[in-house]
Amino acid sequence: MKKETEAIHTRFQSSDAYGALSMPVYHTAAYEFEDAATMADAFCGRIDAPDYSRVTNPTVIYFENKVKALTGAADAIAFSSGMAAICGTLMCLAGAGKNIVTSRHMFGNTFMLITDTLGRFGVEARLCDLTDPEEVAAATDGNTCCIYTEIITNPQMEVVDLQKLSETAHSRNIPLVADTTMIPFTEFSAKELGVDIEVVSSTKYISGGATSIGGLAIDYGWKSFSDLMRKEMLMNLGAYMTPHAAYMQALGLETLSVRYARQSATALEIAQRLEGHPAIRKVNCIGLKDNPFHELASRQFGPTCGAMITIDLADRDACFSFINRLKLIRRATNLFDNKSLAIHPASTIFGNFTPEERAEMDILDTTIRLSIGLEAPEDILEDILHALQHTDNHTTALI
Repeated sequence: MKKETEAIHTRFQSSDAYGALSMPVYHTAAYEFEDAATMADAFCGRIDAPDYSRVTNPTVIYFENKVKALTGAADAIAFSSGMAAICGTLMCLAGAGKNIVTSRHMFGNTFMLITDTLGRFGVEARLCDLTDPEEVAAATDGNTCCIYTEIITNPQMEVVDLQKLSETAHSRNIPLVADTTMIPFTEFSAKELGVDIEVVSSTKYISGGATSIGGLAIDYGWKSFSDLMRKEMLMNLGAYMTPHAAYMQALGLETLSVRYARQSATALEIAQRLEGHPAIRKVNCIGLKDNPFHELASRQFGPTCGAMITIDLADRDACFSFINRLKLIRRATNLFDNKSLAIHPASTIFGNFTPEERAEMDILDTTIRLSIGLEAPEDILEDILHALQHTDNHTTALI
């Protein structure tokens, strides 16, 4: 079956007693067993049966099975958030004395997790330019536990060559871990590009309009990774996805392809229409043909460009004024909601970093991040132009 069909028709693990078409929500903590031996087998993993919802639940397993079917992965593990998936993955791979090779171009909390939190437990962060294969190779050694990257950085929108990174990683027998949140995994094959472990904030596209918080660690067969994740990370950290979130996100997967097609097409149209606007210093969208990463992104992810764009205005005051004048686009964090969202990353997501740290991460005071939703493109554009209108009187020509 095609992925759009598979997302809708993945079978339940067990037949529902009432023939429900949607997987029921198993809101329960524990499960009853017929006898002590069966209980022992379930707890020790000798049979495939849920034992306790902190580590296994039928509704969550169904969601994980859908993800496995859509990605061809060896396993998919659902977490309570994207950050929980990243944390569980890195804690599974790392340890005192190990190092993670990564970049300064990362989501703020991921950067702090690697440099600060894991650093306190003896894990070294080796920051380099992941677009430079030679620099990456020089940063790795026998203590490197993984190379970690975002496929499109947020909000810098830098694109890395995954195949080159994987060649470096695999030549040293270490995994390539990639956060693929920015482009849905239904649109490209991370495995074919050399990614060993994919981490995703399923809160974004997958949840179907920001209905719930969740994350995924998708394993393409990296040694005993999944076994350790389930036996240690889920057991000891307790960050498994809730049944209700899994129910919402399984439904979200059913409409992902149509929602993403609309959002990504609108994002590109908005970016194209805003190019050349006198109040905008820069429009950043990998779908634009003059974008320095356009060719690489097209080769890796296909013809779509994601649903996030950024624009740069004159200064911080201009950004705040623009955001305050928006009427349709919501002033909110998150990405890939059904509603279009706007945020000033430097003062919010990266607001607790020093100016020097933000400069090193290329987080500019002039940048506004726009997550494009499902509204009519004309309405989104009209709202943007209205918010820009006080800086130029020629905006109506772009409508």
